[in-house]
Amino acid sequence: MKTVVAQTSCLWGRQASCLPLTHQARRPVAPQVRHGESVPWRTRCLCYLLGIWRAFAVLFFSLCALVHNAITILFVRPKRRLHARAAWLHGWSQFACRVLGIRLTKCGSIPSSGLLVSNHLSYLDIICLSSIRPCIFVAKRDVASWPLFGWLARAAGTIFVDRKRRLSSSNAVDIIGDAIAAGALLIVFPEGTSSDGSTVLPFKSALLEPAVRLRCPITAASIDYALDDGSVANDVCYWRDMTLVPHLLNLFFKREIRANYSFSPARIRVGNRKQIARELRDEVLSIRS
Repeated sequence: MKTVVAQTSCLWGRQASCLPLTHQARRPVAPQVRHGESVPWRTRCLCYLLGIWRAFAVLFFSLCALVHNAITILFVRPKRRLHARAAWLHGWSQFACRVLGIRLTKCGSIPSSGLLVSNHLSYLDIICLSSIRPCIFVAKRDVASWPLFGWLARAAGTIFVDRKRRLSSSNAVDIIGDAIAAGALLIVFPEGTSSDGSTVLPFKSALLEPAVRLRCPITAASIDYALDDGSVANDVCYWRDMTLVPHLLNLFFKREIRANYSFSPARIRVGNRKQIARELRDEVLSIRS
């Protein structure tokens, strides 16, 4: 299979290659069905079989991976467990991208450590970003109770934050600082929630404090999706009052999802964290424009 190379203009005024990751290959384009035409029954059957196979593969592999993680993590030194959990999620996410038909394209380089902030559209953001490089995520407390994804998030060392409780956020800031100091890559979605991608919500600044205090590099990233057979806002983005299981099952029947990522250069940010949050949001908006 050939890897597709698309040349695009990056934010910083120079030409750069935006390359699909090697484990994602372009697949043949499905025949387009004109308005008013019915989808052939064979195509419908293949679509159903694909969705069923994907659901089974993801569930079976996830359960096996969770058991493997629970056993092997006991033999890892405590100081290395955070990195081991990130590497475990990295491997699982690469498998999930292949099974779900996600084709990744990135512009710029994702850092190996420090803090990365990004806009947030879907739970797919976590799968795609962690498939590129081992990382640790900061997520809202509700994610811990999600079926399957909650188990995976706990096993991957996700740092959970209850934004309604100031003490929880304060504890999370200390844990984030420890993870950054240990050399891990921390990923934060400072919007605090996901959206339909039509805009970037204001960034909350509290979780930026550890990076500002430690003077570690902060990278801004932009996430965008494309879909041939459906609506990105309704079928890929997970927002409003959507329910996880029906949304995920519908996603299994999508033939291919194109995920596009752009990363700004990592740099140390100095100053008031609220001002830094505004600057990072402007950076993400600039990347998307």
